[in-house]
Amino acid sequence: MNFGQVITAMVTPFDASGEIDFQATKALVEHLISNGSDGLVVAGTTGESPTLTSEEKVELFKFVVATVDGRVPVIAGTGSNNTRASIALTKQAEAAGVDGIMLVAPYYNKPSQEGMYQHFQAIAAATSLPVMLYNIPGRSVVNMSVELIIRLSAIDNIVSVKEASGDLDAMAAIIEGTPDTFSLYSGDDGLTLPVLAIGGQGIVSVASHVIGNEMQEMISNFNQGETAAAAAAHRQLLPVMKALFAAPNPTPVKTALNLTGISVGGVRLPMIPLTAEQTEALKQALPADKLSAATK
Repeated sequence: MNFGQVITAMVTPFDASGEIDFQATKALVEHLISNGSDGLVVAGTTGESPTLTSEEKVELFKFVVATVDGRVPVIAGTGSNNTRASIALTKQAEAAGVDGIMLVAPYYNKPSQEGMYQHFQAIAAATSLPVMLYNIPGRSVVNMSVELIIRLSAIDNIVSVKEASGDLDAMAAIIEGTPDTFSLYSGDDGLTLPVLAIGGQGIVSVASHVIGNEMQEMISNFNQGETAAAAAAHRQLLPVMKALFAAPNPTPVKTALNLTGISVGGVRLPMIPLTAEQTEALKQALPADKLSAATK
């Protein structure tokens, strides 16, 4: 399964009451497809999955699948620290017509490497969909070892991993030790180019909400051997990427979208809005041509 080069971990738009805003979701999907997104992750961490009910997630999966209408892959975030619940949600996502699922490393209950293997194996066995693993020890506390990911890559429908450990040595070992049909994506925007340089497939991105086309251009330059141009683009884009993580994700990127004229509303507790000072700093970091006329 080729998910593309730039996959956007999509925010979930909310209305003034904190409910999912489906009209805003439709507009966001169209914006992302038109601005460099090869695929969309729905109800991941950036989509505030911890605050969404299972019913809301399924409704969101169905709506995004219908809106996308086959133009790009839709990957559903169905992972959790509850294997049975993840299996149930995965089956509902498959019925909703998604193209793949993303399974985060089980958080909080701190399973062993063998426990994680059996967790992912059980979910993969319950679906015919391609599976993208998601290693993010900064949030889940547990780290999926190189050996675990290589072992899991032998399962037919486990086809990819989003690596957000920041460990390039481990990523290189994963790429070296897995089949050519298995892909590794950076989970950190700022490591997109270094990950490509060691053989990664691309990025599961937050920054692509705002600079998706620019990220695509950087990757295209790299793939065409224009490494100096790709490196220059990386250096230019890095301040924007950093600004989008100056406060807990996804508050900055939602604020950035609102500033650029893509209305996505606020965040649900326990996330809180940016302060006026944080908002101004973010505004200064965004490219001037991205800001809507109302916010300049």
